Amino acid sequence: MPSKPAPIKKSPVKQAAKKAPEPAPVEAPPAEAPPVHAAPAEALPAEAPPAEAAPVEAAANEEAAPAPEGEAAPAAEGGSPAEAAVVEEPPKASTLPLPAVPTSAPRDVSVEDVTDSSLTIKWNSPETIGASGLDGYTIEYCKDGTADWVVAQEELTTANLFCIKNLTAGDLLHVRVVAVNRSGRSEPGTLAQSVPIREIGERPKIRLPRILKSCCVKQVGEQINLVIPVLGKPKPVVSWLKDGQPVVPRVNIRNSDKDSIIFIRQAQREDSGVYEITVKVDSFEDKATFTLQIVERPGSPADVKLVDTWGFNAALEWTPPKDDGNTEITGYTIQKADRKTGEWFLVLEHCHRLTTTVTDLIMGNAYSFRVFAENQVGISEMSTVTKGVATIQKTGIVYTPPEYPERDYSEAPRFTTPLINHAATVGYTTKLLCSVRGSPMPKIEWLKNQMVIGNDAKFRQNSTQGICSLEIRKPGCFDGGVYTCRAKNEQGEAVVSCKLEVKQIILSEADKEKGK
Repeated sequence: MPSKPAPIKKSPVKQAAKKAPEPAPVEAPPAEAPPVHAAPAEALPAEAPPAEAAPVEAAANEEAAPAPEGEAAPAAEGGSPAEAAVVEEPPKASTLPLPAVPTSAPRDVSVEDVTDSSLTIKWNSPETIGASGLDGYTIEYCKDGTADWVVAQEELTTANLFCIKNLTAGDLLHVRVVAVNRSGRSEPGTLAQSVPIREIGERPKIRLPRILKSCCVKQVGEQINLVIPVLGKPKPVVSWLKDGQPVVPRVNIRNSDKDSIIFIRQAQREDSGVYEITVKVDSFEDKATFTLQIVERPGSPADVKLVDTWGFNAALEWTPPKDDGNTEITGYTIQKADRKTGEWFLVLEHCHRLTTTVTDLIMGNAYSFRVFAENQVGISEMSTVTKGVATIQKTGIVYTPPEYPERDYSEAPRFTTPLINHAATVGYTTKLLCSVRGSPMPKIEWLKNQMVIGNDAKFRQNSTQGICSLEIRKPGCFDGGVYTCRAKNEQGEAVVSCKLEVKQIILSEADKEKGK
């Protein structure tokens, strides 16, 4: 297809006058001179000196810029344009205009979509735009094997996405994007490779299994067989990288229309790394990465020292192993052995520190200690044994019982439950109750009307664990009165009293007749 003719470049002065924004008015000269508008400094061509370009720019601005509101346009009839343009201006400081520089090239030009008659591309804005700004982009393409570049659009586009239409199926096209501003065209941003114009049946897609979305951990010697489904029509091209380099030959790769399989017969530590799979159909591609970590048991701790021995205790410290098995150390296991028997016994496991104290050692014995390292695979095959021996010395033991001061628990009698006034019926046994405390146990005496009740058979006295009782058997009318309980010990005495009233039952004549 023949290329369109290149546009004719306008003169720098006219182009600057056309693109220059509306200028601000300069300080007016004497009243008889019409106002003149000076063009901005950035509109000057880079190669023209400021002194020579000023009259021409002023003339261009007189033709292009409309008269400000409220002022009459200067009459062009009867005078030459040169006379109207050349006007005395107040002196200005001489400043050189900044050179106008094109933008840098558009970045990351890539294919967004392709059909049998169109091609959609996208790109990122240039890194450097400059003071001249950015007017837009022009997209150009040419067929493979030719040098005729065709402009794909009539006007500049400001978007970062463009669809080239009305293409011929089967063509192989090269595409480039050029940024344009008032200073000219930038360097082109070009597609990395040519694009065939044809319908894509299915875009490439990698469906990474869930187990590979986090770090995949396998043990040394384990067989690895990872199946990764892929999509794409026509048959996609699959490639593999490990840490940015091609995979080693002993890592077997098998690709099919539906999946890609990575197979390792016996995994080794050097198989650990970041694997990247790329699926490509023409200019479309999809990438996925996953991390494979091959682990094994750790080595033994680097050094185990017996720091101190005292009493029945021994203090140990050690350093982490040089080989962690390609995974973090999760703990340590400590064992002890009596030098007499030589048998090892577990002291502590899953210890997360690098120091520990072994306690409850037996007096007169000598002990050796060893430490194993642990990780998620298991405990280390070898251990590190202390060079020194912890000897628990025999010492005489004299037990001195603690001395406790004797406490005086003596207490004067005190009634905690007093006697309560009571009413009894003639002929019916009644009981008086109270409670007392004191140390030593107080002696209890009962009194009736201030007279001590002796061993009268009519009364039964009892005192058990501080509970004092007086039982009056079948009281008569003369058994009423004031009863007192008195408690005595070495610390003192206490007294409590109550009043007992004995009532006579009065029968009616009818009840008496019945009783007869």
